[in-house]
Amino acid sequence: MTTTKDADQVRPLALGPLRAEPGTTVRGIVPADLGTLTVDVPLALVAGARPGPRVVITGGVHGGEFTGVDAAHRLAALLDAEEVRGQVLICIVANPLAAYRGRLNVSSIDGVNINRVFPGDPQGSPTERMAAWIFAKLIDGADAYLDLHSGGIDQTLRHFVGVRLTGEADVDATTVAMARAVGIEDVIFGQNAEGGNSHAAAVRQGVPAILVETSQLGERDPAVIGGLVDGLKAVLRRLGVLESDGSEPAAVREWVWSGDVASDVTGLWYPEFTAGDDVTVGQIIGRIVDPADGREQVVHAPASGKVFYGMRGLTVVPGTELAAIASAAAPGRTAESLQTPSEPEVLS
Repeated sequence: MTTTKDADQVRPLALGPLRAEPGTTVRGIVPADLGTLTVDVPLALVAGARPGPRVVITGGVHGGEFTGVDAAHRLAALLDAEEVRGQVLICIVANPLAAYRGRLNVSSIDGVNINRVFPGDPQGSPTERMAAWIFAKLIDGADAYLDLHSGGIDQTLRHFVGVRLTGEADVDATTVAMARAVGIEDVIFGQNAEGGNSHAAAVRQGVPAILVETSQLGERDPAVIGGLVDGLKAVLRRLGVLESDGSEPAAVREWVWSGDVASDVTGLWYPEFTAGDDVTVGQIIGRIVDPADGREQVVHAPASGKVFYGMRGLTVVPGTELAAIASAAAPGRTAESLQTPSEPEVLS
């Protein structure tokens, strides 16, 4: 994999059988060997005509999340390599095991949620190997990384950008600048960069990275998709990949994760909230009903704040993620100094 990190010259961008010479874009398939099977990963390699950073964008890490896939596809068609500084590697469907073969976050092959196992295991299950392939072939050595997600077909979602802070000043500064450039009003910060999310694993390796969450319930709203494409271009301008248009990022609202709740039983889920609602600690946010005998289990909000994620599917099992809540960051505190509880992994 050729990269532009610390490069002072224009270079080709190559991955597997694909090779883009400077000033050109190449789209195609790169096979990923996952041990017991091989999957075809669709990519667009945009090799800029001038030197600059290498930026990686992934869509389709989860199944049933269509907005990021569509936006990645559209961005690949819009970028003019002659106008690009550096390289943009767009992985349109990063996890075919889930995106093509199922509609939920887990793979139908091995039941693994890929965004809990990054940076992956090259000797593990097919999904763990897929995560390792993505990390080794795409993310490792990049100058910046954006992972595009949505609320899936059973998930309500309020749009937000997620950031994991590391304490490394340069990495955190670039990550925060990327998050603010997207144009989404709500940015959720966390200093804890632990866990198996792709953007958390990336920042632990020194790659500035953000999670972008848009749309819900498997929707494909053209206006939301167009807005996301514009946001991606704004981030590329902020990183110096595209020419600046002189605009300044809009003000954002800063949040920290304050609580999440998962089911501990099997049953039927009846939520009493929607994404974007404000809740208080102890408030009833839903009920789980045992379909065999009709008994109810009441579910309470574990913290006060705004619900950014909500399960809308009817059937749940132990471990099903029901809701994630964030609270407003204290006034006067900068994003770089936020102290938060452990980051919930209910999203992405």
